[in-house]
Amino acid sequence: MFYSVRHVTRFRYSGPVRESVMELRMQPRSEGPQTLRSFQISTNPRAQLYAYTDHLGNAVYHFNLLREHEELRIEAQAVVEIAQMRPLPEKLDPLEWSRYNSFNLSDDHFDMLGPSRFARPSRELESFMKIADLEKPVGDPLTALKTLQRGIYDSFEYEPGVTEVNSPIEVALEQRRGVCQDFAHIMTAIAREWGVPCRYVSGYLYHKGSHDRSAANATHAWVEAYLPSLGWIGFDPTNNIMACERHIRAAVGRDYADVPPTRGTYKGGADSELSIAVSLEPTQAPVRHEDFLKVARPMSSPTPTASMPERLYHQQQQQQQQE
Repeated sequence: MFYSVRHVTRFRYSGPVRESVMELRMQPRSEGPQTLRSFQISTNPRAQLYAYTDHLGNAVYHFNLLREHEELRIEAQAVVEIAQMRPLPEKLDPLEWSRYNSFNLSDDHFDMLGPSRFARPSRELESFMKIADLEKPVGDPLTALKTLQRGIYDSFEYEPGVTEVNSPIEVALEQRRGVCQDFAHIMTAIAREWGVPCRYVSGYLYHKGSHDRSAANATHAWVEAYLPSLGWIGFDPTNNIMACERHIRAAVGRDYADVPPTRGTYKGGADSELSIAVSLEPTQAPVRHEDFLKVARPMSSPTPTASMPERLYHQQQQQQQQE
């Protein structure tokens, strides 16, 4: 399955600002069943983009816009291929719990076990775990995580506007309402309390023809938990579904603080307004270069002797190789 993703972010300012420094994590990852086929990103006003890969394997773009501006528009477009995902077993061997040891876990896994900025223990979390009967996992890890996913889905209403992008999980826990970011953080915190490495995933979800609670035409968040026998497995507590061919992964981290699509600052006394638009649609497979290119002038048949310029050229090549 191929998807076309368009993600537009616009910052408007109440007056001219002198400088904008921005970091972007919008490029879909290319691993497992997901393959990035094309990606481009542009800004208006135009800025020189630089890129690097962070320690979690996320593609990070950054720029420094030095000219005066009253609006900044960032547009990312991608084509992603999602292969059919392997079916998961109904449950795992109960001995899976014993496989959470130093032999099977690396430093990357241990990074996803400790508390982080938005996924951490608290009195409110402990209270929710007790009320929802989630203090201890029941059954094998896969079964327990499915139960946790369902418990969060049943316990919370999906309602935008109750929490902010930087709200701690206590707000959603007290209100019993929130959005995908809140539910992913709550599931991450509980899974880590159980001793299961869990990471936050930012990306997109294709909605057409489904009955998802999360908003269409928006970014999405879910979690991936590590099961020693299966690897990283995705869980979507917002919609009570396992991550599937409709989920497109952009970045992974300990929580949202590691993977915001945009993060930056500007210089100036103006107020700012943020607007976001996301379009995600199935698309055709991109045309390969081999299929796109047409031969304009075929190669002639080889001749027994080459002309002087050609012999000189080949001599130069040979000398360069020998040096």
